[in-house]
Amino acid sequence: MQVRVLFFGILKEMVGKSADLIDLPDGASVRDLLARYQVQNPRLKESLPSLALAVNQQYAGPDTRLSPNDEVALLPPVSGGSGRYTHEISSSQGHFYALTRQPIDSREVAERLLRGEDGAVVVFEGVVRNNTKGRPTRFLEYECYEAMAVKMMAEIGGEIAGAFEISRIAMVHRLGRLEIGEASVAIIVTAPHRKAAFAAALEGINRLKRLVPIWKKEHFADGEVWVEGEWDEQAPKVAHG
Repeated sequence: MQVRVLFFGILKEMVGKSADLIDLPDGASVRDLLARYQVQNPRLKESLPSLALAVNQQYAGPDTRLSPNDEVALLPPVSGGSGRYTHEISSSQGHFYALTRQPIDSREVAERLLRGEDGAVVVFEGVVRNNTKGRPTRFLEYECYEAMAVKMMAEIGGEIAGAFEISRIAMVHRLGRLEIGEASVAIIVTAPHRKAAFAAALEGINRLKRLVPIWKKEHFADGEVWVEGEWDEQAPKVAHG
């Protein structure tokens, strides 16, 4: 059987491609796929303990059995259409999740969420700073597994909406090249009262940064580096298989 394999972030540079087609025996698992790539690219073995896995845009473990035409994504630790949004999900409750390659318009998103019964709207924006530990930053570059990323944002938002006394929540992340001072991500929450809105916004950005497959490359005057963060414990990783 044949499956499609996707590589992101530093893995894309390591294997020299962003996607591949591989033939495997019927009944093969993700672990079998990984073993094949370790033989082809020994450098990949060093990265396995920190990788997460997804099959058909859902987190999966190494022992997950594969079927013909499955899509397997190898995901390094996260650091993050023709219209404004390349991918978006709007729920029946009024929540909103999106990816964009254009500047984030938090005011427009807040107006989309706000209703007469709301007494608070909290907007958090993460912006590009001009240095990392004193090393001057020229610009950042974000990429992600887009179809999975927006689904994960919607799952996180739905869980937060069920856990906090809020009205609506939105998550928007920017992709591509970002200059110093530009917003890379926005979390917007509306609620009857401010305490719940603040708490939900904080939970939203914390979980997004640990679970949503978005990667950041930082460009300096003297080089560039993919920023490696840390997976949330909910993300099944190769080392846990």
